[in-house]
Amino acid sequence: MTGIGNKIRNVLLTPFAFATLGCLVLAGWLLWTGGIFDDAMAAKVRTSSVYAAPGVNLDTSAAEKIIGNRRLVVIMLEPGADLGATCDKVKRAAAGTLVLLITSDAYNLDTFGCGQFSGDDDKDFGQAMVAESTIGIGIDDFVDRPLDAIKVVAVNYDQLVKAGIIPNDARTISPSLPRYLAAIAAVVAVLAGAALLYAASRRAGRLTATRRARRDEATDSRTVLSAAAAVVAQQIIDLDPVYAASVKPASTGKARRRGAATGFGGRSFASEYRQLTSNYTSLLDDVAAADRRDETDFSPFTERAEALAAKFRALMA
Repeated sequence: MTGIGNKIRNVLLTPFAFATLGCLVLAGWLLWTGGIFDDAMAAKVRTSSVYAAPGVNLDTSAAEKIIGNRRLVVIMLEPGADLGATCDKVKRAAAGTLVLLITSDAYNLDTFGCGQFSGDDDKDFGQAMVAESTIGIGIDDFVDRPLDAIKVVAVNYDQLVKAGIIPNDARTISPSLPRYLAAIAAVVAVLAGAALLYAASRRAGRLTATRRARRDEATDSRTVLSAAAAVVAQQIIDLDPVYAASVKPASTGKARRRGAATGFGGRSFASEYRQLTSNYTSLLDDVAAADRRDETDFSPFTERAEALAAKFRALMA
């Protein structure tokens, strides 16, 4: 477990891991602030100043023109809706605005104001209470005329602005699409980086495996060559006393007779021995040159060594 833990820790502490974590955090923040979890109402008020629940008779386009760019959101709901819970639902989507929730039946209007302005001190709290309780004043007479009711709400809003209770600036709407695109780009960057890292690792692994196989193959081929060359070297050592005796002028006996004997092509033992040892030296030089070139196939040299060993055996017979 310790080895696995060390490997995981080494991966998590790499620059790529930190970059991946940063991209994922950015993507999560963009998706959250972009309203990926919004319901239909929250998604609407995020980019609009008016929302009407299904079944509510309201010309939303005309209502939006009445409100204009005020930091005001009007939500008209079906009778019996929980206005307090609705205020909590749109808190993030309608941030920085004064929200007026309206529900109506055939006889009256029920309103609930909730300020979504920032600020936690007593002054801001008191101003928010005034704005929430004032924004819906005077609309009870327009039960069957919702657009006229919204006109009264707009006038109330302007009075609150003049009194300095709410900010005197326009609402800024940040479309969620760019945030989604940025989040998608961040996720794509993470996936692309991971795929690239995976591909690079796979390629490096294949190259390593190929090099290892070539090294193993070269080692095996070199081992066979070394064994064949060792046989030839031992034959040279065994014949060296015979060659030394054959080149002495006063040599007698079997050694002298072998030195006088003819070898391959009618040459004497001494001449043949010198030729074979020269060939062996040339073979070693060629093997050294192949080592410097990082060759992996030594089978041709092995064949030459085995051919030399056969000629030495014939010379020793």
